[in-house]
Amino acid sequence: MNTHKNSIPVLSVAGSDCSGGAGVQADLKTFAAHGLYGMSIVLSVVAENTQRVITSYDVPSECIFAQFDAVFEDIPPRAVKIGMLGSEAIIECVAQSLERYKPRNIVIDPVMFAKNGFPLMPESIRKSFASTMIPHADVLTPNLPEASELCGFSVESLADMKQAAQILHGIGAKHVLIKGGHKLDNADDVLYDGREFHIFHAPKIATKNTHGTGCTLSSAIASNLALGLEVPEAIERAKHYISGAIVHALDLGKGNGPTNHLYVYNTD
Repeated sequence: MNTHKNSIPVLSVAGSDCSGGAGVQADLKTFAAHGLYGMSIVLSVVAENTQRVITSYDVPSECIFAQFDAVFEDIPPRAVKIGMLGSEAIIECVAQSLERYKPRNIVIDPVMFAKNGFPLMPESIRKSFASTMIPHADVLTPNLPEASELCGFSVESLADMKQAAQILHGIGAKHVLIKGGHKLDNADDVLYDGREFHIFHAPKIATKNTHGTGCTLSSAIASNLALGLEVPEAIERAKHYISGAIVHALDLGKGNGPTNHLYVYNTD
């Protein structure tokens, strides 16, 4: 049996970003940067760039189910990253498919807002997301605005982050990583596993080019889980990777440029 890293499959279940900085495109680049074989199930086609989201078109349910069937009957992944879920129908499709195929190492990034505030997850379906999807998460990775929406209070301080992590763990996520990238003084994250907290310290990086950072971090965590790492080490390595991708971010477009997913190969 071939056990080379490149033969380890990882799956992105997310929306498509035609500008390449976030969504499925960011996930596949991240998988490649970790030496893994990336696959994708496209849930929505988002017309966006570094400045704005123009529109989003949801893939029909029958096509989503068919994509799950195509992947899992042939190349079952060792980890699954789930991103943008844009409708109630999509949530049901993904949840039913997870229940049917029962994949390992599910990382769910509750993508709610684009950088410009466009609601990629409509407010009307956020309660359904919480009750239907969160129990499937081996790792749930909300940022501060997303944690605030899911928990019903403003998550700002370290104490708030810990409280939010406990609430989301209580809903059913096995591990909750509250991301602190929106804080002004640092980018520390808080992990809670139901027993103890772990703080991942990181400084703020002075750049506007952060398009797709949430997608990239969650897909890096999935990559490391697929490689056999335990959750804390998978997150530690993913944090190191995303920090490098931000430091070497690409100054493309007129808005928030993308991170450099393949910086490890082109930093000369």
